[in-house]
Amino acid sequence: MKANLIAALCAAGAASIAIAAPFAYVPNEKSGTISVIDTATDSVVRQLNAGKRPRGIGSGPGGRQIFVSDASNGTLLAIDSIAGSSESLALGKSPEGVSVSPDGKLVAVAVEEGNSVALFDAATHARLADIPVKGRNPEHAVFSPDSRYLYVSAEEAEQVDVVDVAQRRQTGSVAVGLRPRGIGFAPDSSRVYVACEMANAVYVIDPGTLKTLATIPAGRNANGIAVHPDGRSVYVSNGMDGSVMRIDTASNTVNATIAVGKRPWNMAITPDGSKLYVANGRSNSVSVIDTASARKVADIPVGELPWGVVIR
Repeated sequence: MKANLIAALCAAGAASIAIAAPFAYVPNEKSGTISVIDTATDSVVRQLNAGKRPRGIGSGPGGRQIFVSDASNGTLLAIDSIAGSSESLALGKSPEGVSVSPDGKLVAVAVEEGNSVALFDAATHARLADIPVKGRNPEHAVFSPDSRYLYVSAEEAEQVDVVDVAQRRQTGSVAVGLRPRGIGFAPDSSRVYVACEMANAVYVIDPGTLKTLATIPAGRNANGIAVHPDGRSVYVSNGMDGSVMRIDTASNTVNATIAVGKRPWNMAITPDGSKLYVANGRSNSVSVIDTASARKVADIPVGELPWGVVIR
């Protein structure tokens, strides 16, 4: 009887965790963990084991499954965020950015030393393709809102490569500044925003013509990109400056600069657009920005070397 009661309570607790969204998931490279943040209280409520060097992270269909790349082992981990169990999928040397298609069907992983993007079935975990790209050491492979294309940035590149998902091959590229990093799409797919680290700028791309429309000066080592759900603002993290800038998309100008932690890296915004979560790699923290006031409202301690954030 007692054992049955404990099992029932555990099941109820797991169910409450599952529905009390949104949660922010933060991979910590040096700790080998994922910190789980309740965005209602801005506190860490759980730590998940995630291999030896977790980097890129994405949320799977239904929100329960988390995909994270493990750079040390060259694998993609499919983690059950409730049970904590995981499945390890072989990738290649030094995998980095992970993206789940908006339709929930596919997972893409940028594999640096393979100069390629690995594509998986999100439900079955079957490996579907390895797609070569021109940029060396790809870091991010991000799906377009309609799931038809992947935009790929690389550490040794001055372009963003475009992959046709159905054709399983690169079909184009767009010239940008040196070392493109974070990529974000406008909600209506009309624009793509790319942070270029060595250019200290954000490039605005027209996906219809694959042309650069504007170059927006940012801070030193511009890196992460997050787009507000209303499409009116884009946020860029500046690794050397310890700041996040807010860009007005109507004028393509910076209208706010917010101080955060050391080496802010990748970021994510809540579905309602109210809060932005910024991984600070050298501060071992996540800064929380209130988007309405453009002010930092919290610093949340996490593991060592947080790489990014995904919110589900």
